[in-house]
This record gives sequence, C-alpha cells and structure tokens, in this order.
Amino acid sequence: MEILLPFMIGILFAVGLYFMLHRHLFKLILGLILFGLATNLFLFVVGGITRSSIAIIPETEEVATEPYADPVPQALLLTAIVIGFGIQAFAIVLVRRVYQTLKSNNLDELNSTDKT
Repeated sequence: MEILLPFMIGILFAVGLYFMLHRHLFKLILGLILFGLATNLFLFVVGGITRSSIAIIPETEEVATEPYADPVPQALLLTAIVIGFGIQAFAIVLVRRVYQTLKSNNLDELNSTDKT
C-alpha cells in the first residue's frame, strides 16, 4: 500500500496540472481541486503512515516509551484542507461571476474585453 501512494500522488499532480492548463474555466477549478488533493496526500505520506498510539505522554513518564503518531502533519493537513476549501469556493464564485458577465467559459474569449 505504501508503494502505491507515491504513484497515486504523481498521477494526481499530473492530472491536476493538465486540467489547469486547459482553456475552460470549469477544468481549471477541477485542476485546482485535484492539485490540492495531491498536496494533502503528499503531506500525509511525508508525515508517515503509522498505526501507533495517540501522542499523549502519561503523567508518570517524561518521554514517550512506545511509538506514537506524529500530530504535526495531521494539524498541517487540517489547515491545508480548510485553506483549500476557501480557495476553491473563491474560484467557483469568481468563475461564476465571469460567466454571468461575459457569457463565455473559454479563456481565449475573455481577452476580447480588453480591446475597448
């Protein structure tokens, strides 16, 4: 399972980048979502996949004696998920407003507004 995750991350990054390079705004948003998902999965894998106990040290001990899951990558992941949702929501609202104003979903047709 651990050998499959780096390949999956690479595929998600590649597909996300491919969609972000398209001319349509919907595919751009889809590419942003996949790129964020790949980044979150990358952070999860770098943090280490362990089935250990929680990271709480008993009062009687000063140092953890058994292996435990590192909580820092998990906290980074939660923060990255929230920021990713915020960026996605902003991008969706922005694309919707552009489509309502210009009645076009193609990025090549959007430069026609600059020629006034």
